[in-house]
Amino acid sequence: MFADEAALSSAVTLRLPPTSGNPRNSEGDFIQLTDGRLLFVYTHFTGGGSDHASAHLAGRYSADGGKTWDATDTRILENEAGFNIMSVSLLRLADGRIAMFYLSKQSLLDCRPVVRFSSDEAATWSPPQTIIPDSEVGYYVLNNDRVIQLKDGRLVMPMALHNSPKLEKPDWAGRVLCYLSDDAGSTWRVSKTILETLDPSSGKRYLAQEPGVVQLRDGRVMMFVRSNAGSQQISHSADGGETWSPLLPSTLLSPTSPATIERIPGTDSLVCVWNDHTNIAAELQGKRTPLSLAISDDEGKTWLRSLTLFDNPDGWYCYTAIEFTEDAVLLGHCAGDRKENNGLAETQVTRIELGELAAVLE
Repeated sequence: MFADEAALSSAVTLRLPPTSGNPRNSEGDFIQLTDGRLLFVYTHFTGGGSDHASAHLAGRYSADGGKTWDATDTRILENEAGFNIMSVSLLRLADGRIAMFYLSKQSLLDCRPVVRFSSDEAATWSPPQTIIPDSEVGYYVLNNDRVIQLKDGRLVMPMALHNSPKLEKPDWAGRVLCYLSDDAGSTWRVSKTILETLDPSSGKRYLAQEPGVVQLRDGRVMMFVRSNAGSQQISHSADGGETWSPLLPSTLLSPTSPATIERIPGTDSLVCVWNDHTNIAAELQGKRTPLSLAISDDEGKTWLRSLTLFDNPDGWYCYTAIEFTEDAVLLGHCAGDRKENNGLAETQVTRIELGELAAVLE
């Protein structure tokens, strides 16, 4: 339930619980269609609950702004990889097409994002296009709801590299980089900077994983990175993602769990959804709970008070997608219970009225 239910009448409008033949549902994203419907595409696992179990992409539609959803799946894309396809990012391009990015997991040495395009509002999709060439094959992680298009049209795709034939052994601490496209996704190139997180006092590497990006008002791009250093790590780029400043700690205290940051359309405010571990109880340290939301009016330098959405101590809240409608914000996120499953097994859509959200955060 909502931790602040007295202040919010918002609702969980879709639950995707595991079943015997479908042990995990996770890592989805939204797209608004020109006929007014919303489509939520997520990873529907059939071969187990691990990140490498067999899975395909499934979708649910809403015709009323996310208040209600289809009762059954629409099959979006069959599994076309050795392991699975997962972690969807849906993006309306400036030219009107819809781009669908997802990971094609072939093996522990070959996990790369691909992209398909739709010119008929997600009814059909183009063949998959490989973004990272065979010469740079490796195990790359691209989270759901991560690819953005900048004001000048450039596409920025943030990822972490964890394994490669060029490495002596897997590097699960992670090396963060971006792939960039200046022709609406036809061709791609890698950023000049590759980021790692270091403890300045000891030189020890912290984790640098599952990055996300958001464009700031002045045109710069801010990157936020999951880490085990106690907070989200932050970097900035002044050249559209080509080069990046060193990763530094932020005030977004968190466990080793990803955050999602997006701009509220038509405003100067950013919204962040993450596991706020400010003054967290000892027994909750390291856990992906609670699910929290905060607003920044100064481009992520500081954040207004955090609103706790869900606070089940056994809850596992992560891999959030954010979508804004005219009167609400939709969150698609994992919401499993560690007493019952691995925490990633169940995904839900949470709908929050923008007016009520603004009133609570004042």
